[in-house]
Amino acid sequence: MKTIPKKYNLAVITCTALLAGTGIFAQEKEKQATELRISIDEAVSYAKENNNIAAFARKEAQAAEADRKTVLSNALPNLEFSAGYDRYSNLTLYTSGLSDHTTNPRLPTSNAAAAGINATFNLYSGGKQHSAENEAKIKKGLADLNAQDQAGSIGFQTANVYLDLLQLNERKNFIADQLKRAETRLKNINALFQNQKVTRSDVLRAEVMLSNVKLSMEQVQNDLLIKNKALNVLMNIEENASVIPTDSAGMPKPDLSQYSGQNNLSQGSYSLQRADLLIQGQQARLKTIKSNNYPTLALRTGYNLSYPNYLFFPPVDQFYSIGFVGARLQYDIASLYKNKPNSQAAKLRIEEFQIQQQAVKQNVSQEISSLYIKYDEALHRIDVNKTSIDQAKVNYKIVSTKYFNQLALLTDLLDADNLFEETRYNLTQAEVEAFRIYYRLQYLTGKL
Repeated sequence: MKTIPKKYNLAVITCTALLAGTGIFAQEKEKQATELRISIDEAVSYAKENNNIAAFARKEAQAAEADRKTVLSNALPNLEFSAGYDRYSNLTLYTSGLSDHTTNPRLPTSNAAAAGINATFNLYSGGKQHSAENEAKIKKGLADLNAQDQAGSIGFQTANVYLDLLQLNERKNFIADQLKRAETRLKNINALFQNQKVTRSDVLRAEVMLSNVKLSMEQVQNDLLIKNKALNVLMNIEENASVIPTDSAGMPKPDLSQYSGQNNLSQGSYSLQRADLLIQGQQARLKTIKSNNYPTLALRTGYNLSYPNYLFFPPVDQFYSIGFVGARLQYDIASLYKNKPNSQAAKLRIEEFQIQQQAVKQNVSQEISSLYIKYDEALHRIDVNKTSIDQAKVNYKIVSTKYFNQLALLTDLLDADNLFEETRYNLTQAEVEAFRIYYRLQYLTGKL
């Protein structure tokens, strides 16, 4: 796990406990709890930079770049140096089968040595090197795109979990208010019961309501802990860190008018870019296959030092050196019929990827349009819920007054309380949903 940098407003709080013993006081330092106050954009940026999955994808992109450089190096001349020494035994000559033989020393000497350097430079190979370079370049592009996609996906997940924290924090505040109302209501109902104004049933139902609210508070606190740990994993920070959002669900909503009626927005989609690169890669692959139908021409040269001299007859016990320069032309006749199935398969895959590209473009464009519509719907829900909150609050006050004046049932009061709680939560849900749509659009169009 990485440590949290200072630029993200790190605040470390050390809790101490004062222990008392027979007139002696000692201080013991408890486990440190780290608080990280951070905005949603800072959380997204930090996660994209430090998440392990995103880091893995970046490493793969670096490896793809190294592979591309390896392919480029194939265009350089091939240089080879070789050297060797041999010591020969005596030469045994057989006559009349293997029964009669004579032994003589090897002529002109029992020693042999050679050293030389050779070079080969490709002059023409039907465009095979150029196609290989294009393939490597496209693979590098795919790796880079995958790294961006992974970082964007991590950023989107981080934004979602951060928004969950916002929603849960608001929920916690609402439940805390509801808990106070439930406690006050139970206290007042107990007073009415003592004065024989209400029945025991009302007291019991009020107690059940209070217990349910307490359980809801426990649940939301556990959910907050779970989401906090999930965010720690995405951001790759300390396990015991406590993330405190500095943003709120009620902050100003982004303007998404740019996503209305523009089909070209889908061009930035990671999926669409990947489909385009796959087509380019298959086209480069097809050129590589076709290059096998052409001859290859290479320039060759070398210089060697050898011993003994076998260039003359009889051989001479002497060192000699010689160099050469020439060309080598090769043509694989079998490629005329062996490459046909490969070429056909490559062409079919190009058509397959082109169909896939069109399908991806249609799906992305449709999702962008749908999200834009849902964003408008979320904004409308926000306005409606703001009005509903005021109405539900007034309704609760009216029903509460009626109940304590013996003009309404407890059921009506509890329903009014739940309605008030529900409208407040619905507002937060609509506000958070608007931001979820915004970050989904950002990721979908390749901007996250």
